[in-house]
Order: sequence, then structure tokens, then C-alpha cells
Amino acid sequence: MKKGLIKTSSIMFIFLIWFIIYEVVNHPLLVPSISDVGQAMIELFSQQVNIISFASSFFRLFLSVAISGFFGVFLGVFAARFSDIETWIKPYVTILKTIPIISIIIILYIIFGYTYAPYIIVFLMVFPLFYQATYQGIKSIDQSYLDVFHLETDDLKSSVKHVYLPFIRDHIFLALYQSFGLGFKVLVTSEFITQTKTSIGNLLYQAKTNLRYDLVFSITIVMILITVAFELVLKYYKHKHNI
Repeated sequence: MKKGLIKTSSIMFIFLIWFIIYEVVNHPLLVPSISDVGQAMIELFSQQVNIISFASSFFRLFLSVAISGFFGVFLGVFAARFSDIETWIKPYVTILKTIPIISIIIILYIIFGYTYAPYIIVFLMVFPLFYQATYQGIKSIDQSYLDVFHLETDDLKSSVKHVYLPFIRDHIFLALYQSFGLGFKVLVTSEFITQTKTSIGNLLYQAKTNLRYDLVFSITIVMILITVAFELVLKYYKHKHNI
């Protein structure tokens, strides 16, 4: 109950700041009012093309996160098992963690165009999360437990199924939790820069070009609400299954 009141007051404080800035600037074109943004949000979902744009971006996001999750976990297991593989992959992970996102977007846009670039960009940004979560999760397993298991069998498939995955599922769940928010931001940014057709990024670009800042605000709020909703679903699933 107390946490709920604190969260509610925090959200109300944000709207208070918004209202104060709106009154100080006193220019609806620069800082739209809360009511104008509400009307823009209704307008946003009253047009089928906008709904399709949101759906298309979600498809890109979920597909990219799923592929990066598969390869991240797969390579993380092998890297934890074989040190040579970890040594070989480490420079690439370091590069992906340090290179500016804008640089990756521009380079991949030039090479692959706006159609495929967003998928690849999200994959490259999210992959390190799953890879490191898997690698560190396996490395944190008590070595004595692994030694006892390997006395019975040294089969990698059996090790993954009965030892690695049960112990690292919490790490993978955290990586999934983080990857959605990061992937969403990176995806929309790449769509905006590359002007990907039928996308949230393109909706933002068109709204900016037409000076529809009320629409920019409404799209941003919808993105925040979607991210929060997804995180709540993950928390519920984690609590239900005791992960």
C-alpha cells in the first residue's frame, strides 16, 4: 500500500512539473498541454496506419530479442565451458558495449538499408546482455557441484539441461527484463534515423517534421506505458513460477 502511494505521488509529481513548464513556456507549439497530448493519443490510435506502425515495430523488437537471446545463451554456455571461445568472443562483446549507438546505426544503415538495419542493430545491442548473463551465471555455479555432476556424465547437452539452465534462469530472466527496454529504445532510435517505413520511429519523424509535438509526447507516453506493462507481465510471471 505504501509503495503504491509513493509510486502514485511520483507519477503525479512528473505531471506537476509538466504543467509548470507548460505555464512558464506558455507556447503550446513547444510544450503541449496535458489535454492536447490526451487528444493526440486518441487521434494516434484512431488511424489504422498508426496501429500497423506500432505492430510492425513490436514484431521487429520481439524477433530481434528472441534471436539475440538464443545466440547469447548458446554462445554463453560454450564460452563458460571452453575458455578459448570466451577469449575469442570477448573483444566483440567489448566493442558492442562501448561503441556509440549512433555509429552502429549509421554504419548498418549504409550497408543494409532501412529494411534490415533495425533488426541487426537491436540484435547487436541486446546480444551482450544475454551472453554475459549466461556466462556469468554459469561461472557463479559452485564448482564442486559441477564436478560431482561431471563424474556421472560429461555430456554437454545433459549439463545444459540439468545443471546450467536451472541455475542461470534467474540471470537470463534479468537479461530479458533489461533487453526489452534497451531494445525498444534502440529500435525506435534506429527507425527514426533511417526513416523505416511503418514504424514508431517514422511516426515520430513525421510528427517532428509537421511540428506536431503533442503527437510526439503522446507516442512517447505510449512507449513508456508499453514498457511498464511488459515489465509488470515479466514480474508476474517470475513471481508465479518462483524464478
